[in-house]
Amino acid sequence: MPEYLHNPEPRYFGYTLDQWKKAKEEMQQILIGRAKAGVTICYSELVAQVRAIKMEPDSYALPHMLGEISSEEDGAGRGMLTVLVVHKDSDMEPGRGFFELARQRGHDISDPLKFWVAEMNRVCSYWARK
Repeated sequence: MPEYLHNPEPRYFGYTLDQWKKAKEEMQQILIGRAKAGVTICYSELVAQVRAIKMEPDSYALPHMLGEISSEEDGAGRGMLTVLVVHKDSDMEPGRGFFELARQRGHDISDPLKFWVAEMNRVCSYWARK
């Protein structure tokens, strides 16, 4: 009998649902701490701080987890929390996936830099008050 029939728990990029949820919660709390301090974090530093699972900064799972966090936070009116996650080298801005998600969520990204700065201010202002 195939292994998946013995273990019917859904898997997310090789992680169990429980592992995924724990890692996402950890990541969200790390980002909230950064938002309160008003500072960005690079992708590699973020994944290095997550203890629930091992994830590489270039893993396929990372943009999905970041997308879930941003969608949930934005939907709750707190802004796209992952606005704080930036490239370590080059432009020091969020990746293309962040801006694509923002567009899908109805944000005006015709001027990506303007949107990024405004969203950063929105998120940091919200969490600085908490």
